Amino acid sequence: MGRALLLNASFEPLCVVSVRRAVVLVMKEKAEIVGAGTSVMHSERLTVTVPSVLRLRHFVRVPYRSRAPLSRRAVFARDGQRCQYCFRPAENIDHVVPKSRGGQHVWENVVASCQPCNARKRDRLLADTDLSLRRQPVAPHATVWVAAHAGALDPAWEPYLPEVFEAVSA
Repeated sequence: MGRALLLNASFEPLCVVSVRRAVVLVMKEKAEIVGAGTSVMHSERLTVTVPSVLRLRHFVRVPYRSRAPLSRRAVFARDGQRCQYCFRPAENIDHVVPKSRGGQHVWENVVASCQPCNARKRDRLLADTDLSLRRQPVAPHATVWVAAHAGALDPAWEPYLPEVFEAVSA
């Protein structure tokens, strides 16, 4: 089944919810449809357009996050599912400065990599190999978690997640 992007009353992205949850929020008048999807849901007496983007009617306070939490899925989302050494589909994450050489598990030291590049690099520094990074790893905007947990992104979400769409297309 589909998903919908849930926005706060201030149009700040909160999370991705199931279509069923989105319809319930709209029917209970807790949210309003900002962007309608292409499908509809039917009940015995009612037909409801499935929302693609919905906004809460009342502001919900959420803790501020300046950085997205680091996870394997988030690294793949930041790097567009591509190896940062050869640009083939990525299967692993790699520490640019290996942990065995004092590297830390932080955004600026972790990249997505394919199995052959990861095996070729082993626990060496980049200077000791023939590999080079296509782009330097950086901490993404805090909304990258949406892309990480949503999987494929709905094009209707782009106005509300510009940083995510820029990162994926880069």
